[in-house]
Amino acid sequence: MKSVIITGNSKVNFKKGYFLGLLFILGVQTAMGQKILIISDSLKANAEVLKVKMGVQSMGKIPKFKVGDYAVVASKMGWAHSSSTSNFFNTKSDSKSSQKFSFVLAGQGVDSAKVDAATNTQLQTHNAIRVSDHFSWGDDELLKQSFNFSAYISLTSDTSEAWVLVMQDETGSQTDGKHKAFLTDGARRIQILPVSSDSNGQHSLLPALGYEFVEIGKSVGALQYSGGGIFPLNHNIIWLHKDLDPKMKLMLTAAMIAILELKFGQQVGH
Repeated sequence: MKSVIITGNSKVNFKKGYFLGLLFILGVQTAMGQKILIISDSLKANAEVLKVKMGVQSMGKIPKFKVGDYAVVASKMGWAHSSSTSNFFNTKSDSKSSQKFSFVLAGQGVDSAKVDAATNTQLQTHNAIRVSDHFSWGDDELLKQSFNFSAYISLTSDTSEAWVLVMQDETGSQTDGKHKAFLTDGARRIQILPVSSDSNGQHSLLPALGYEFVEIGKSVGALQYSGGGIFPLNHNIIWLHKDLDPKMKLMLTAAMIAILELKFGQQVGH
C-alpha cells in the first residue's frame, strides 16, 4: 500500500482551492438572489418603491404582511375543500378544489381595505391503465386544467366603490388555453401583465417574477412576488406610481397583497 504525504505547499493549495470554490458558490447564490423585475421606464422613474415584510402566520390566518405604511391588521383563512370523481377503470378523472381567505389592510389614515378572496381549481385528466410495472395501456394526458382566482376589494370610507380582482388560467389538450388578469370597478379596467427579470430573449434559470399593472397604456404599479434565486420569498417588492391618489394606492396595495397570499399559498402548498 502506498502512502500519500501532503506537503506544506499541497495543504496551502488545497485550502486556497477550497476557499476560491466557496467564494464562487456564494457569489452564484448572491447573484441569483439579487434580481429585480424589469418594469416600464416611466414607472421606474415615478414610483414609490416599497419592500414587503411577511410577518408571522397564526393558525387560521394569513401572514401579517406589512408594506410601507400599510399592514394586514385582521385576516381569516378558510378550510380547503376538494373532491374527485373517476370512471370505473379510472381512465378519466375529474378533481376540484377551492379555498377562501379574507383580510383587512390598514394605512396611517382612517381608511382601510376589506378583501374577500377565493380560488377554484378544476383538473380533468385521461389516465393510462397500468397492466404491470413495465407496461401500460394508453397514455396519461392533461385534458383541461382551469384556475380561477377572484377578490372583492372595498374601502371602509366608501363601501359603494368596490373593485374586483380576476385572474384566470386554462391549459390542456381540450382547450386553446387562456390567461387573463385584471382589476375593474365596472367603469375602469387595469390590466395585470406578467413580467420577469429577464430581458428580451433571455431565459435564466430562476428569474424574478411578478406583474405590472397598466391602465390605458400607463403603468400605475408593479408587484414582484418572487425574487428568483434560492430564497425567492425574501425579495417581494411593490411599486406604486406617485400620481395615484391615496384611495387608489390603498386599493392597489390590497390587490397586490391578495396576489402575494395566493402565490405564498401555492408555494407552501396550502
